[in-house]
Amino acid sequence: MTRIGLLGGSFDPVHVAHVALADNALRALGLAQVQLIPAANPWQRAALNATEDQRRAMLELAIAGHDGLVVNPIELERGGATYTIDTLRALPAGARYVWLLGADQLANFCTWQSWRDIVGLVDLAVATRPGTPLAPPAELADCLREQGRQLEELPFAPMPVSASQIRERLARGESTDGLLAPSVAAYIAAHHLYR
Repeated sequence: MTRIGLLGGSFDPVHVAHVALADNALRALGLAQVQLIPAANPWQRAALNATEDQRRAMLELAIAGHDGLVVNPIELERGGATYTIDTLRALPAGARYVWLLGADQLANFCTWQSWRDIVGLVDLAVATRPGTPLAPPAELADCLREQGRQLEELPFAPMPVSASQIRERLARGESTDGLLAPSVAAYIAAHHLYR
């Protein structure tokens, strides 16, 4: 069965670590493609800065030329509060989906809406820091064992970049060289975002 990676996020803005993680997962996990899924209204974080259309446009620019990476606008089209479980239930059948997440997200995974149901619908692949063992919360480890599933490790050298850091630098008029794809940086400048 075809395996498809799913990378959700606010992508406000999308940066080089997002794309590197998706590219790495595609190769390391033998995926047919990785779908980047911009959130409409993520319930666990503050209001977003860029509009839905702007975040989608930046994603398209960021992955241009990266074979196997696509933008899936399913959450933007659905609108409203963004819950991973709703997205997974709406995906087409016939593929085996792999949800990609960072070790930081793994730590609070059990706070996600219907997280036990998520475990039943997708494989979980966690981007690990070199030399740091995978340590899922005890509740999640138990749930995985009960469902006969295991976490997949996605070795990924940490990249010191975050969207909040980029927004702060842009607000101060500082350089973001090396943090954003040049096409994304140009889009942000042209639309006067994060000023």
